[in-house]
Amino acid sequence: MDKYRLLFSKTGRAVYISHLDLMRTLTRAFLRAECRLKYSEGFNPHPQISIALPLSVGAESVCEIMDFKLLEDRQPEDILDALSKQLPEGIEAIEVYSSERKVKELKWLKISGVFEYDERSAEEMAAKLGEFYAQDSIVITKKTKRGMGESDIRPAIKEISFKADGSDVRLDAIISAQEPTLNPELLAEATRQLCPDIAPDFAKFRRLEVFDENMGVFR
Repeated sequence: MDKYRLLFSKTGRAVYISHLDLMRTLTRAFLRAECRLKYSEGFNPHPQISIALPLSVGAESVCEIMDFKLLEDRQPEDILDALSKQLPEGIEAIEVYSSERKVKELKWLKISGVFEYDERSAEEMAAKLGEFYAQDSIVITKKTKRGMGESDIRPAIKEISFKADGSDVRLDAIISAQEPTLNPELLAEATRQLCPDIAPDFAKFRRLEVFDENMGVFR
């Protein structure tokens, strides 16, 4: 077995590590753990590692998935133990196992979020956010591969709810991970564009779990 999958978390100060820096950090961790990664062939060889759903800077996750290949077979438990000792604060290796399911089967993300309000009632904001996201269509302007364009984000939201939590509003949602991909940050951006009165002063998000099309946990 030379194809493996790593389940890991990225929390705390590590949320400010960019995707490219994360790839470099993980590559160095494998090197220090004496887990020899396979490299691509050609003039510019690179390690054969890939993260299924790159995470935005500032967002936390406890369900990140990375595929990698090694030059030799090793027991997943041995890889996990060796790698765990080399990862920096905020990045934790949770499980290593055989990479069998295709990443394209990954469809839904379970997320939580916090909308912070400095001078507005959290109870009132939670109620109005619920009404806003009860709409059948929420068309926003966002950046696409072809430039700026309009997109209806509502079909990419399977479930969403809001609840006051002190002076903040807690968000729980299940959103599309792929085809289409919905960046959780657009949930706050939609309010800024279409209903500024309920737009949060600050928003942060956390990935909790990944699912396939039928809402089975994806591993």
